[in-house]
Amino acid sequence: MKSHSIPKTLSRIRKIVLQETGQDLSRHALREIEAELVATDIHKQVEENSDFQAREVTILLADLRGFTAIAAEFPAGTVIRMLNPLLIRMSEIIFKHGGVIDKFMGDAIMVLFGALTKRDDDVARALACAVEMQTKMQELNIEHRRQSLPELYMGIGINTGEVLAGVLGSDVYSEYTVIGDEVNLASRIEAFSLRGQILISNSTFENCRDFVETSEPMIVHVNGKSQTVSVREVLSIPTKGLKVPRQEIRRSHRVEVRLPFSYQLIRSGIVQPELLQGVIHDIGYHGVLVQLATPQPPMTEMKISVDLSHVCYLAENIYGKVVNQKTRDERMLTGVEFTSVPPSVNTKIQLFVQMLVFSD
Repeated sequence: MKSHSIPKTLSRIRKIVLQETGQDLSRHALREIEAELVATDIHKQVEENSDFQAREVTILLADLRGFTAIAAEFPAGTVIRMLNPLLIRMSEIIFKHGGVIDKFMGDAIMVLFGALTKRDDDVARALACAVEMQTKMQELNIEHRRQSLPELYMGIGINTGEVLAGVLGSDVYSEYTVIGDEVNLASRIEAFSLRGQILISNSTFENCRDFVETSEPMIVHVNGKSQTVSVREVLSIPTKGLKVPRQEIRRSHRVEVRLPFSYQLIRSGIVQPELLQGVIHDIGYHGVLVQLATPQPPMTEMKISVDLSHVCYLAENIYGKVVNQKTRDERMLTGVEFTSVPPSVNTKIQLFVQMLVFSD
């Protein structure tokens, strides 16, 4: 979290360098210095808040969808070339909105609002931050397409509640963090989010209902909770002119098919051994409309395998999540949106769809 003194300090450093060398600092150098100032400022605040205290915070968890599959298919150098600029740009947005990066967890980021310094608009800051992060993801994907790199998608979950905040560790290593059930709930909500989506808890919504436009509440079952949890999808922040670009990402050709497929349900993050059979009735780049052996509730996760006969390819390791159900010709059909698809499989799915579209 940047204090008001950091921009002034950065400006002073630029003037001194310009006076001494006759040249201004490069953008890269400015970012390096600003990052160091921010780190120093946060460290100072951490020392002042070293004892564990109960605080109401807003927790933002963001995770890349399908990045494990991408990392397995591309050289390490290419993976870093994709991940590092993304984390830099996400960090800039987070600092802009006054968030504190609690930790990077591989391809995931945990951000806190209100942990070190409480503001009346912490929830609004977190929501604006999340929408701008998704907008930036869309811009990054435009760059990736130009560079023939795979597109990346992020799911975001936000929760507001009371946690214990303080420093964990010893003199050898320590860090400021938050612990408690509200952190776990934020993680569970993030796990339900689809690519490009922002989901918020009911407590977050109650703190910002006049600030944000959302979907109707969705009821989900969360591990460790005896009662169901209500979540909402963030659509836009009208007063700031911000809109989540996810609806545009979802657009693609869709074609009707009758395609047998196999699937396994995922319970508590574990792929179940039973192999079930279903029929795909409609397929697009990002999802399918299917008839399952047994209807499944929204947010159910599954692992899919399907033989794409037109392109002579067995598409495997496709992960999806149930998003809706509808009745068609007296059949119960289930909409499944892909959450993780290996890049090579994604290419074949798009080719398969395009061949069917243009063969009509």
